[in-house]
Amino acid sequence: MEGVGEVYNIYNIISIMIGGALGALTRYELGVWISSKWNQGFPYHTFIINITGAFLLGFINILLIERYNVSPVWRMGIGVGFLGAYTTFSTFSYEIIKLIEEGSYSTASFYAFASVLVGLVFVAIGMSFARLV
Repeated sequence: MEGVGEVYNIYNIISIMIGGALGALTRYELGVWISSKWNQGFPYHTFIINITGAFLLGFINILLIERYNVSPVWRMGIGVGFLGAYTTFSTFSYEIIKLIEEGSYSTASFYAFASVLVGLVFVAIGMSFARLV
């Protein structure tokens, strides 16, 4: 893992910004396209984007870190920037798998369950609050 000083390197920041812009645009365009093809009450666009993001983060992290030891600038731009803007579900899924690989089964289970449950609760609270305002 990179040190704090390396994270705030100007090249990392620029890489994250560019990757984030491209990831957000990709999410939007792909979401519009998916919605135009499958709009049957199920949020296919979000589901497909989250699942492909999870796949890409797993694939790219292994490729860039374990196989080819790619520069942190590229890893930040792709992982944090592009995939971070594309979906945060990919990071969530990747972290659970890493915990499982490390043998932290109870932590992985708690993290998955608590994240989904607390996320749903906070969405409901946010929706309720917005309706009161």
